[in-house]
Amino acid sequence: MNNRRDFLTQSLAGAGMVGLTSSRVLAGTSPTRPPKRFIFVHKGNGLLPGSLVPPTFDGDLLKAEERKEALVADLDNHDLPGWMAPLAKHQDNMTILQGLSGKMCTTGHHTWCSSLGAFKANERLSSIKWATVDFELAKLFPSPFQHIEFACFPSGGGNSRGNINGIEKGFSARGPQQPNYAFGSPKVAMQELFKSVSADKSAQVRYELERKTLAFLAANEGSLAGQLKGAEFAKVANYADAVQDIRQRNLRVEAMGDLIRQHVPQLAQKYLAEDISTVDRQAGLVEVMLSTLISGMTNVVTFTADELGTPYTGLPGLEGENVNQHDVGHGKSFAGVEAGDIREKIRHQHMGLLDTIVSRLKAVPEAGGTMFDNTMLFYLPNNGETHHSKGSEWPFIVIAGDNTSLDIGRRYIRLPEYGKSGHKTLGNWYTTLLQAHGNSINHYGSLDVALKIDQQGPIADFMS
Repeated sequence: MNNRRDFLTQSLAGAGMVGLTSSRVLAGTSPTRPPKRFIFVHKGNGLLPGSLVPPTFDGDLLKAEERKEALVADLDNHDLPGWMAPLAKHQDNMTILQGLSGKMCTTGHHTWCSSLGAFKANERLSSIKWATVDFELAKLFPSPFQHIEFACFPSGGGNSRGNINGIEKGFSARGPQQPNYAFGSPKVAMQELFKSVSADKSAQVRYELERKTLAFLAANEGSLAGQLKGAEFAKVANYADAVQDIRQRNLRVEAMGDLIRQHVPQLAQKYLAEDISTVDRQAGLVEVMLSTLISGMTNVVTFTADELGTPYTGLPGLEGENVNQHDVGHGKSFAGVEAGDIREKIRHQHMGLLDTIVSRLKAVPEAGGTMFDNTMLFYLPNNGETHHSKGSEWPFIVIAGDNTSLDIGRRYIRLPEYGKSGHKTLGNWYTTLLQAHGNSINHYGSLDVALKIDQQGPIADFMS
């Protein structure tokens, strides 16, 4: 590495430096009141609103759905679409939410971090206006790592620039002009997140060297800052604070060593390979994700299951194909399988991942119930309703435990369509999540300047 900036950039990313934490990181935790947890799973190439409609809708319900009018239906009385079959046993915990718009986001092929931030963004750091909603939620339920992100990166363009196995800018943001970093492979995530409890001798030596280097840098940068003024002082002081925060975070993780050691993921060799299929990559990252949640390393995770440019390999029924989602978005078939059927296969694959997450958390005892009781999982598209999205709709699947703070469970909810009275945006939805969990923000996200209705505040009907 050439200079302090290079070292810090790599250290912050390599340490899962997905949001610097402070001395208040464990404030508010209680042995009798578990924290709330949030899992965001998003996908590329859009999420077609019609694909989420229960096949048992008929009569007035079907007419209202076709006209995109406001409606609420009890999911207990309806079947799920076929591709959601892996979630059938979790239907009591599910909400299908339709009708939100996101025209204040970047739309089309990519949204980068704007789908979780409700602002327009691109790959330039200057476009990041504020922390994305997952980071805002993480502040409300502090943990040693605050927030951890995983991603099946695209190989040609997008955030990873082809380094799909590394640690690269993710799809969330820590704050203004502060991109988050995501782990792109199970192997790298394992090495970095669990290095403090590694049984590997070389990993132990490397971790100890990192500790000593960080201690040296903290003293060196702090001393140097005292000799500077103005912008140079602020820059070096920020470096020193960043290093000190990593050191404090590491101390908290080390104090949890016995607990973390119990939950180190045991991954089969195929998940640690460099040449790993997309499907295996997804499964391996989910295992690492679960270990970080169950051990208490974090309470908030974000997982990009795929992006438009993710090379899709290992898809059931198309195992020998490298499926290009951009081509699928333009109607191209692969190995005789039509584009619409490929979309369904991909969604079904994602539902299997969600089932793994929810089932595992339901099996972990916590405070007289299970970890899932205190968890909300969100499945959403990262670019809106379709391949060349306009942002007029942004469908969500929500799977939530009994102790979560919104009154939306077991329902299919369609909000009034774009522009109609009562219509709601991503900003309203994220404001609802934040207010329900203790952030009194008046409105989160940018406003849609073309939407000539009141669009401030939460969705009042969702507040319990």
